[in-house]
Amino acid sequence: MNKIIAYFQNAGRLRIAMTLVGNLFVGLGVGVFKLSRLGSPPFDGMNMAIAEVLGIPYPLLQIIVNLFLFAFQLWLGRHLLGLGTVLNAFLLGYIVTFFYEFFLQFGAPQSFLLRLVIMAGGVLSVAFGLSLYQTADLGVAPYDALSMIIGERQHRLPYFWCRLATDAVCALLCFLFGGIVGLGTLFSAFGFGPFIHFFDLHFSRKLVRKSEAPVSKGARSQ
Repeated sequence: MNKIIAYFQNAGRLRIAMTLVGNLFVGLGVGVFKLSRLGSPPFDGMNMAIAEVLGIPYPLLQIIVNLFLFAFQLWLGRHLLGLGTVLNAFLLGYIVTFFYEFFLQFGAPQSFLLRLVIMAGGVLSVAFGLSLYQTADLGVAPYDALSMIIGERQHRLPYFWCRLATDAVCALLCFLFGGIVGLGTLFSAFGFGPFIHFFDLHFSRKLVRKSEAPVSKGARSQ
């Protein structure tokens, strides 16, 4: 218990808030991806497809898969564990389902153009959320950690190719289980980088730097 208290004290309120809000935006974005019916991020799409075939709720299936990945992370990537790991592994599926069902109340989008716009909103939401929670540096999601661990163990393989390989396997399984593999899937595998970098540069890193800037002597004396 003392270690947990010390962890949260050392993490700082801002970084904890960034981790929480970041995961909310990721969940919102994935829910919007699902609403667009143009394909979801590979890992989420795979879990949605498998859950539908097995007849179990998607959030539960997400937790089961994450538990296996969590064990792998605990074994070889303990330095990647943290609050973000727990939130992503056990709550993200429920966040996705909440936002998807909330927006579905207003009707499923029919025109391709509207679905494309909705997918674009999902891209921005996920990218912003990833920027926040990754910059907070309080743990990595089990699936994200997988490609990092592979890259660390296989020094000749850059992270990009490790992530591409894991995404490709997930996309293939999504397709084999009858899930939607489309524009959203492809964009998730290849296109998030520039958007995450934009939010890192113009928001997340500035937020952290501002919060951790030393207080001037004049400010302390007031």
